[in-house]
Amino acid sequence: MQKKPFATKEQLEAIAAQFPTPFHLYDEAGIRRNVEAMRDAFSWNPGFREYFAVKATPNPFLINILREYGCGCDCATGVELMLADACGAHGHDLMFSSNETPAADYALADELGAIINLDDITHIDFLEQTIGHIPDTISCRYNPGGLFEISNGIMDNPGDAKYGMTTEQLFEAFRILKSKGAKNFGIHAFLCSNTVTNDYYPELAKVLFNLAVRLQEETGAHIAFINLSGGVGIPYSPDQEPNDIRVIGEGVRRVYEEVLVPAGMGDVAIYTELGRFMMGPYGCLITRAIHEKHIYKEYIGVDACAANLMRPAIYGAYHHITVAGKEDWPCDHIYDVVGGLCENNDKFAIDRALPRIDRGDLLVIHDTGAHGHSMGYNYNGKLRSAEVLLREDGSAQLIRRAETPADYFATLDCFPEYEQLVKRK
Repeated sequence: MQKKPFATKEQLEAIAAQFPTPFHLYDEAGIRRNVEAMRDAFSWNPGFREYFAVKATPNPFLINILREYGCGCDCATGVELMLADACGAHGHDLMFSSNETPAADYALADELGAIINLDDITHIDFLEQTIGHIPDTISCRYNPGGLFEISNGIMDNPGDAKYGMTTEQLFEAFRILKSKGAKNFGIHAFLCSNTVTNDYYPELAKVLFNLAVRLQEETGAHIAFINLSGGVGIPYSPDQEPNDIRVIGEGVRRVYEEVLVPAGMGDVAIYTELGRFMMGPYGCLITRAIHEKHIYKEYIGVDACAANLMRPAIYGAYHHITVAGKEDWPCDHIYDVVGGLCENNDKFAIDRALPRIDRGDLLVIHDTGAHGHSMGYNYNGKLRSAEVLLREDGSAQLIRRAETPADYFATLDCFPEYEQLVKRK
C-alpha cells in the first residue's frame, strides 16, 4: 500500500527551486480540515478546547492557523510560553504542563496567566514559594501506575513513566490546594502514546471521569475541566486504519453522559492537548537523492539526515517514503535510505522496497508534521532546514528560513576568532 503526497512532483520541484532541499513542507488545507473535524467532534461539550502541544511543531505560522479556530497552546517550557504569547495566546489560552520545572518557568506561566498543571505534589510548595500564591484555577497530572490496557489490546506502562501523581497523592494535593485558596480544579493524564484506535480517549475518559466524581465527593474541590491530553495517534504505516475523530468524540460523549451527568457534573469542560494528531500527517520532509552506493547492501544517500528527522534513528520509527513522480512505478528495489551523519543509525529506511531511485530524484518522507523539525539538532555541524507552508491556493510560503553557518556560530561570540567564523562563506 502507498501514501499519497499532498503535493505533486511539479509542485515540489518548483518549491525546491526556490527553497533548496532538504526542507519540511506543510499542508495548510489538510491542517484546516483536521482542526474543523476536531472542533465538530467535541461540539457537544460547550467548554471543549484543544490546547495544541507546541512542542510538536513550534512554528507561529502553523500555530496561528489553529488559533483561528479557537485552539489554545499547551506549553512545557518558558520558551514555548514565550512563543505562544507572541502568537496572542494569553491567560487561559495557555496550559502549562511541565515537569522538573525551573522556578523561572513557573514565574513566567503565572505572569502570563496560564493554567498551571502540576506534575508532582511537591511542586505545590515550590510553586507557592516561587510566585507567592496558589492560583484560583489549578490542574494536577495523574499517573495511576501499573499498566494501562485498552480493550483492543494496546498497552502502555504509566507505572514506568516519570510523570504525574499517584492516586493517594492526587487526593492529598487537591486537599492542600483547596486549603490554600484554589477554587477551580483540573485533572490531566496521558497514559498511552500514538494510539491508532478509536477506543483510547473513551477508555481514558472513563477512568478520569470516575476519578473526578470521587475527588469532588471526597475533597469538595470543584472540578472545572478534565484534560485528556494527547495520545491519539496517526497511521505512520499505510496499512494502518486512521483514527476517526468523530467516532472518538462520540465515544467520550457517551461516557460523559454515563458518569459525569448523573453525578451532577454536566458542566465539566473537556480539554485535549494533541500535537501529533493535529499536525503529523500534514507535514513531510522533502529531500533529494545525491548518492548511491553498492556494497553489501544497496544504499541511497540523501541530503537530509537524522538532524532533520531523528525519529527513525532514535526510535526505529517507520516513515513512509514516496519517490516523487514514481508513485505508480513498481517497488522492485530494496534500499537503505541514509543521511550523511557519522552515525550508522542515520537511516530513514532499512531494507525498504521502493521504485528505482536515480540521483536527483526528490523523496517525500511522510508524516513529519509533528516531532519532525522540532526535534532537529546540529550534530556534525548540520544546519536545521527551512520550513515551507503549501498554502490553500497552491503557493509556497517560507515560514522558517534554513539555518546558516552564522547561526551555528552565533553563540561563540566569546571566541576570539568569532568574526572570522561568521564571515566565511
